[in-house]
Amino acid sequence: MIQRLPSRPDRRSRARARARGRRLARIPLALAVMTALLGVDVPHAPAGPPLGVTVTAPADETAGRVGALFAGGLDDGHFCTASVVRSQDRDVIVTAAHCLGGPETTTFAPGYREGRAPYGLWKLTGTYVAPGWTDGEDPDQDIAFATVAPLDGEQGADLRIEDLVGGFPVAPRQPAGATVSVVGYPSRDDSPLYCANTTTLSSGTQRRIECPDLSGGTSGSPWLVDGALAGVLGGYEGGGTVPEVSYSAVMGDQAVELYREASDNG
Repeated sequence: MIQRLPSRPDRRSRARARARGRRLARIPLALAVMTALLGVDVPHAPAGPPLGVTVTAPADETAGRVGALFAGGLDDGHFCTASVVRSQDRDVIVTAAHCLGGPETTTFAPGYREGRAPYGLWKLTGTYVAPGWTDGEDPDQDIAFATVAPLDGEQGADLRIEDLVGGFPVAPRQPAGATVSVVGYPSRDDSPLYCANTTTLSSGTQRRIECPDLSGGTSGSPWLVDGALAGVLGGYEGGGTVPEVSYSAVMGDQAVELYREASDNG
């Protein structure tokens, strides 16, 4: 191999290099932060049961970021599922848009299990829903974000939920056959269920998974690809009319914009 000595750049080359360096230095910090939130350096999920088998979710880091949505307190029953995602102010959760019909009375209990809320109850302080859902309940827009704060300041007004349980990075636009893990709370159960399986696209905007026992209450459950959020249970048929087959709207530009808005305004 012939080795060539690097030539010395002329004065114009050095000036162009300095100008390029100044332009790169002016890239907004917010862009770098959002890139980190959108799923860079995501760890792989630990091994679980065989694909397509639903089991009780282990009490691990993943399940700690997922919780039940209650219509008030723990005695009022849970009706949907939500999870914590990474955000600049560390206070954002994600669920299905159809789960946010009464945000004033909805509370979130991350890590809820057997009647206990180990990380307390959290009230919703803001909701971020696509106009397509608000105006016409478009199933392709059945994903929403919300900001939360401790209920009645019980854990300290300055405490942020992500500081307690961490948050899932967001990973939109996954391939059609991605393997997805789902963690959610059927209304009849006080512990979350877990199932993973390969998915298919039932349309260009809806993702489909076959997992048994994901019945009412699992709406809003995170769909995780290698530990990052790729959607939530919802969308077509409200997420599915039978427990064996579930759906999620494909996360596209509108969902990412909602996420950015919630993250910026939290």
